[in-house]
Amino acid sequence: MTSAASDKPNRADALPKSWDPSQVESGMYERWVAAGYFAANPASGKPPYSIVLPPPNVTGSLHMGHALDHTLMDTLSRRKRMQGYEVLWLPGMDHAGIATQTVVEKQLAVDGKTKEDFGRELFIDKVWDWKRESGGQIQGQMRHLGDGVDWSRDRFTMDEGLSRAVQTMFKRLYDAGLIYRAERLVNWSPVLKTGISDLEVDYKDVEGELVSLRYGSLDDDEPHVIVATTRVETMLGDTAVAVHPDDERYKSLIGTTLYHPITGRQIPIVADDYVDPEFGSGAVKITPAHDPNDFELGLRHNLPMPTIMDETGKIAGSGTEFDGMDRFEAREKIRMRLESEGRVVARKHPYVHSVGHSERSGEPIEPRLSMQWWVKVESLAKAAGDAVRNGDVRIHPASQEPRWFEWVDNMHDWCISRQLWWGHRIPIWYGPEGEVVCVGPDEQAPEGFVQDHDVLDTWFSSGLWPFSTMGWPEATPELRKFYPTSVLVTGYDILFFWVARMMMFGMYVSDDAVLTAGKTDKQVPFRDVFLHGLIRDQFGKKMSKSRGNGIDPLDWITEYGADATRFTLARGAQPGGDLSVGTPHVTASRSFVTKLFNATKFALMNGAEPGELPARETLTDADRWILDRLDEVVAETDSTLDRYEFNKAFEGLYHFAWDEMCDWYLELAKVQFTESEERAAATRVVLGNVLDSLLRLLHPAIPFVTESLWQALTGGESIVISAWPTVSGVPADPVSDRRIADTQRLITEIRRFRSDQGLADKQKVAAKLLGLNDADLAAQEASVANLARLTEPGADFSATASLEIRLSTGTVTVELDTSGSIDLDAERRRLAKDLAAAEKELAQTTAKLGNEAFLAKAPENVVDKIKGRRDVAAAEVDRIKARLTELEGK
Repeated sequence: MTSAASDKPNRADALPKSWDPSQVESGMYERWVAAGYFAANPASGKPPYSIVLPPPNVTGSLHMGHALDHTLMDTLSRRKRMQGYEVLWLPGMDHAGIATQTVVEKQLAVDGKTKEDFGRELFIDKVWDWKRESGGQIQGQMRHLGDGVDWSRDRFTMDEGLSRAVQTMFKRLYDAGLIYRAERLVNWSPVLKTGISDLEVDYKDVEGELVSLRYGSLDDDEPHVIVATTRVETMLGDTAVAVHPDDERYKSLIGTTLYHPITGRQIPIVADDYVDPEFGSGAVKITPAHDPNDFELGLRHNLPMPTIMDETGKIAGSGTEFDGMDRFEAREKIRMRLESEGRVVARKHPYVHSVGHSERSGEPIEPRLSMQWWVKVESLAKAAGDAVRNGDVRIHPASQEPRWFEWVDNMHDWCISRQLWWGHRIPIWYGPEGEVVCVGPDEQAPEGFVQDHDVLDTWFSSGLWPFSTMGWPEATPELRKFYPTSVLVTGYDILFFWVARMMMFGMYVSDDAVLTAGKTDKQVPFRDVFLHGLIRDQFGKKMSKSRGNGIDPLDWITEYGADATRFTLARGAQPGGDLSVGTPHVTASRSFVTKLFNATKFALMNGAEPGELPARETLTDADRWILDRLDEVVAETDSTLDRYEFNKAFEGLYHFAWDEMCDWYLELAKVQFTESEERAAATRVVLGNVLDSLLRLLHPAIPFVTESLWQALTGGESIVISAWPTVSGVPADPVSDRRIADTQRLITEIRRFRSDQGLADKQKVAAKLLGLNDADLAAQEASVANLARLTEPGADFSATASLEIRLSTGTVTVELDTSGSIDLDAERRRLAKDLAAAEKELAQTTAKLGNEAFLAKAPENVVDKIKGRRDVAAAEVDRIKARLTELEGK
């Protein structure tokens, strides 16, 4: 370090000896929040940028999927804030109807109590108590991760404002005839005693049995059919047997009836294209109230639909001796009776098949006919599809669009009622004479009316999230400024659930006066939808509790730091693609954070400081090269992040920081620090500027270490509110780029030779560099010598080894005196390997030039190029053979 640099206070002293995230991150985050850096100002004149956090369940904790979502949203938000946007990243929680009610009911069960012991109102009070005391654990975890959300606008799906939005939307849809009540098939949870959504059903392969049963006569000469089922108990609700209309085996039976072997009823044989005549016997039993496909067939053929199970999964109303039995007990008992009567034709056991299970309670779900509230989705789904078709909403990656259209174009009506107590109660009231009234948020039900007992599906309230969180249906400054939101970040696995519902509701109110005030464009809920993939372990397997391969991101944050955790996720995230993460990935990220810390601290110790750059022509090739590369990296980072290609953006920054800035420019700068004060001063400014920009480019992904380093480097208030780097606009210098590329190649080849000889990294070797002028590298001699560990040759210098290294504008010969240090056997092996490669090149080029057909067709410049390669190869063969001859006597 030169004397001029040491005259100034050393900013490296502001940094700890080493980077320990546990000592820094928590306090730093709270300072950011206290300073109001993440608070959005709707009165600001800056352009708006907004994201609403997909609301995690109030019962939840941060899992790796959350950590990925949050890292990407925070990356986008921090970058936009630095680019001069007024950023709103709005947090919140979902009341998670089933999950939360289940948690509280389990607490009551410890004392032998049920919710019925308290009644609805007291039980809901207990849920609110639990929410205040224990809910929202994930919020603390978000702070550990570094989420730059506006905590002042934290929302909850059951807070007063959002509840008003839910009631408003329900009434609008109801009054428009888009909400209705009907008895239809739902996923029923016998443990929870409620219908559940498709998203709350986990499909698992289980071992069961496939039983083939004989319906009709036991006499082979009399009408009968064979059907197969894995759910024997459902036969109590059979109302038909179906066959394909073109199946010759059954044409004579279509329209007739068969004896039901348990109920004794006569059930019809119907013809339907749904039946696959190639599968099994080609005949299927139809239980409309307990199978979704049978239900649709039952509607087509106007079949009776008796429900033969109660809400707990017990047989009820069948009029048989099996009433009162659990469904699984009845399955066994019915099969045994049929076996005794000779009606079991075949049993396949074990029979592995997929069975839906309740995500919350774990038991197999039961398709069950139930009176529920429904949303007519046809027009809503069409609008959601058209928004993407018209380009009003863009899905990233575009390859996911066909899946989107397949879903919304074929969507079934949505069951929105749940048989729970915790949630938004359906605002329908019933009068004593059968009257039905939908009550809006500012209305009162008539006296004597009773409210519907069901609550709304949680997806109903979260479907309003992009605008309800900003105050809709009231006109608010937040809606005027920040709606539509800029982007939705989520996994592709819930594209068809939450995203579809937000799109349907958002498009339904797209012309709402509250949302369109002062705006001319269509008010979609978000402009972009970025869909990332699933988190997998380092071996590519999906993370799951059953496999035991899940990773708690808080464990990573504790051990490796939030920056390393975030960088691992950001560096692996790509549109629509799954990402594998494991210990090797996060340790590599921790090494990167440490490398960045050490490099910046070294630069500060040598007086690096951002400032006005000297005139371009006074800078070295290394200075111009690193500044040009910085411009390229800024442009590449902007381009990739604008396309949500996080992996490309941060992979590029990783290699620029580690490979180019740390491994090359810092090493070249060390040499320049030892030259004139003018040269050293310029180097300090160039290095300071490059680090300043690099830290700002990396900040959105690794906010903590970049804040510490940037403040020490610049003395600025906070990197959070610093400006995002921009391209300088200075034309690139291709000559400097070529010279540095040649310098790197020259140093690399010398290092490779040293390694082949077994020379220690720090061992210096006397050498001559010949041909530097011809290769236009005279100015790089000191750098080559320093980085390749070469010393000036003495008067008694005698070369024992030489290298010829072909560069872009010439060949440099390196003569070395390795006497006493060279491994002769290793040198002979290296030369033999090089000779074989040169001889192969010589043979191939000679053969081509001896091919008359090739010479007749090849362009002249191609022939000349091959001639040049041949001449170089021939010279290389001669040189290596001469060197091997020299070594023969040693």
